Amino acid sequence: MVFSSTAFLFIFLPIVLLLYFNPVFKGRTYRNVILLIASLLFYAWGEPVFVLIMCFSIVLNWKLCLIMDGKKGSARKKVLLAIVIYDLGLLFVFKYLSFVTRNLGLLLNDESVVLNIALPIGISFFIFETLSYILDVYYESCRVQKSLLNVALYISMFPQMVAGPIVRYDVVSEDIDNRRETLDDFSAGVQRFIYGLGKKVILSNNVAIIADKAFGLCDAGQLSTGMAYVGVLAYTLQLYFDFSGYSDMAIGLGRMFGFRFNENFDYPYMSQSVAEYWRRWHISLGTWFRDYVMYPVMRTKPINALREYAREKWGKAASKILPTVAGTAVVWLFTGIWHGANWTYLLWGIYHGLFVIVPVVFKDRIKKFQTGKPWYNKSWAKLLRIIRTMIIVCIGNVMFRADSVAQAFRYYRVLLGNGAADALSYAQFYAWNYRYLFLIGIIGSYPVISMVKKSRLNQNVVAVLEMFFLMGILAVSVSYLVRGSYNPFVYFNF
Repeated sequence: MVFSSTAFLFIFLPIVLLLYFNPVFKGRTYRNVILLIASLLFYAWGEPVFVLIMCFSIVLNWKLCLIMDGKKGSARKKVLLAIVIYDLGLLFVFKYLSFVTRNLGLLLNDESVVLNIALPIGISFFIFETLSYILDVYYESCRVQKSLLNVALYISMFPQMVAGPIVRYDVVSEDIDNRRETLDDFSAGVQRFIYGLGKKVILSNNVAIIADKAFGLCDAGQLSTGMAYVGVLAYTLQLYFDFSGYSDMAIGLGRMFGFRFNENFDYPYMSQSVAEYWRRWHISLGTWFRDYVMYPVMRTKPINALREYAREKWGKAASKILPTVAGTAVVWLFTGIWHGANWTYLLWGIYHGLFVIVPVVFKDRIKKFQTGKPWYNKSWAKLLRIIRTMIIVCIGNVMFRADSVAQAFRYYRVLLGNGAADALSYAQFYAWNYRYLFLIGIIGSYPVISMVKKSRLNQNVVAVLEMFFLMGILAVSVSYLVRGSYNPFVYFNF
């Protein structure tokens, strides 16, 4: 089940809200139990078998974490290692084992070794949230939770389980026991959900048709250069509105039930560098890798040895840069792998990693270049840097969207005019007929609504106009869903 479906909007969510906010039973335990049951049913709708494995994993992690919390020294580390091996092993089996055996089969020319294991939706988010809780308890960043109900609710909570944001336990631990549901929070949550629904159903789903057409033409050898550029723009908008829309819906749903989830997107398409882009895009994943991969890697013995070697060989500056580069490189390898079991994701991770690492290496030279350049902070210079960043991101998106490395490079060749089809009809058709959708998507990628809210305009008038605007978004979104329009979801693959 997905949020952008009639089953969720007209059956599942109304029933959950009625049970949750009934006037008779209002206790915190009752409401937590309702949310837990709803979450398990929500997941079982699409994964009736894996929900059993998920329940077993929740109980196992909860029990082992309690055992770990009572241990000290090496015994504590051994229990942690057992938990991490189990969780990562589960992720490997379901997400990567098919990929490994497929490549092994190609290497050995033997298809008998190939395993085809179905990928459960949202497994990466489920595992990463579990690991964040375990690691926070191990490092004593939060207290161990003795209630199985609370741990199960944290890990399986349906608003954010299948596609994030990746919520840290310390963010919601207090809310699980002591949250207060208010009419203002519920209203704000509904508004946020509708904005997310509109992003997903009206914008993402429609531009997805164009992106799919472009990559389909690429496979058929019928892709023109013009259509290639239209397809890249369409996919760039699809990816943003697909995932940020789902995050908005998740944050809005959490707010309805009294939870405050952290933001997951901060208008990444207005970034002036790739590093800034990744501070604004999928924020919860970036902070997860920073705290649980990059920082621990930088504290390991090999990196400490590298730091000392660099200090002796090249000086203090190098001793700071090299460990950061090493930690960042590991993070971007993992980021690529996290997104999927395909060589395209690994190359995409390396690609973005290079654009993050290079400015770190040449930090002093870049700073020296910027000093004494009054034009550097001019609006036109900032705009050029935003355009530069978006070009880099769009180039990477081709690899991210492609089914294979070969398809990606075919697409790149067409973008450069090499091997392109002569026909321009597709490009003209989609660019013209979807011109308003493209325009709305580009404008919607920037904080226009928040700027209007912060403007000197009469805020009462703004509030009334926003109400009608939201009603329009909801009506159009529901009409699309009732008609059974194209409704893919990119991040279910991760």
